[in-house]
Amino acid sequence: MKASAFVYPWDVVGDPEAPARIAALGVEQVTLAAAYHSTRALTPRHPRHRVVTAEYAAVLYPADDARWRGRELRPHAAGDWAPGDAFGTAAGALADAGLEVHTWVVLAHNSRLGAEHPHTSVVNAYGDRYPWAPCIAQPATRAYLTDLAAEAAVRPGARGTELESLGWYGFPHLHAHDKTGGVGLGDAGQYLMALCFCPDCRQGYGRHGLDAGDLAAAVRAALEPVWRGAPSDGGWPGVEKLLGEETAAATRAWRDDTARTLQEAAVRAVREAAPDGFQVLLHADPVSYHCGANAGVDPAHVLSVADGVVVPCAGGPGLLEPFAGQGRADAVVAANFTVVSGMGGSPGTLAADARRARERGATELRLYHAGLASDGDLEAVRAALAAL
Repeated sequence: MKASAFVYPWDVVGDPEAPARIAALGVEQVTLAAAYHSTRALTPRHPRHRVVTAEYAAVLYPADDARWRGRELRPHAAGDWAPGDAFGTAAGALADAGLEVHTWVVLAHNSRLGAEHPHTSVVNAYGDRYPWAPCIAQPATRAYLTDLAAEAAVRPGARGTELESLGWYGFPHLHAHDKTGGVGLGDAGQYLMALCFCPDCRQGYGRHGLDAGDLAAAVRAALEPVWRGAPSDGGWPGVEKLLGEETAAATRAWRDDTARTLQEAAVRAVREAAPDGFQVLLHADPVSYHCGANAGVDPAHVLSVADGVVVPCAGGPGLLEPFAGQGRADAVVAANFTVVSGMGGSPGTLAADARRARERGATELRLYHAGLASDGDLEAVRAALAAL
């Protein structure tokens, strides 16, 4: 199974030993961040630093000013954590070590966008904005995300891309000093808290026969027992129970269509900008109403649009089956495993986990994250890949 390790440019730039160390893991490919959200990251082996604080969502290469000139929504250059063409510098060093480089592009997850342009954010039924979550129904936001996908994905030397957060982002979001775990919303409650009521979404609900004001009131009423401690039933039947089957179906129809058409537009834009043979994958969850970095998708649809998917497998390989079951022999179904013990990963069981994933239809592996992992974690990865 082909394996790729996720890497940040700051893991490589300024550390001449990093490319060979990553290649020695036994991976053939790296998935290198080209556009990324704000983060605080360890660099446990870097000769010049141990902690990198990326203060805001940024592109890690020089953006094309001609593309973005005069536009309200445009990407920001990174600060001193990834100055200049940090992506290009890292990509060149990794390629020199014999590694195939693919871009890692984070799209609809951008707190700076929400802070500077509040109208672009998802607005829940209570009127609260989610500044980390751009509403993907808004035309200007869709145009921004589509152009960003094309520019950030197709960097010099890259052989493919992986598009993260290409869909709805919802309520869950790691935030500074987060204090949101006091009430267990469950799967159904998370969906209701993800429903957006910005002007574009309100119009969208109307096109599906719903009055947005009545829908917002229904969401608030449905959630009231949950705030008081009542359990939130899991899965889509729980949403139907809270909202009613017809209303729930209408909200999902609006959101599913919005996400599908954005995915189509973004992949098409990448293909138009890319050379022949350029691979396009989406980080994806096979349940279309789910939100987050692994965007909820319809498996049949997404595999008709992209070359494949990267699927989270930290909780087991079950999410692979809906994609593998489509019978697309040419599709990439990459199983994504966390290999950082301190982040809940289990690099020591990687070989066994990979074999189970292959039995469920995985064709490739993704390893999160070569820059964050300890020396012991990396040694376990090397042993696992050698065993495979």
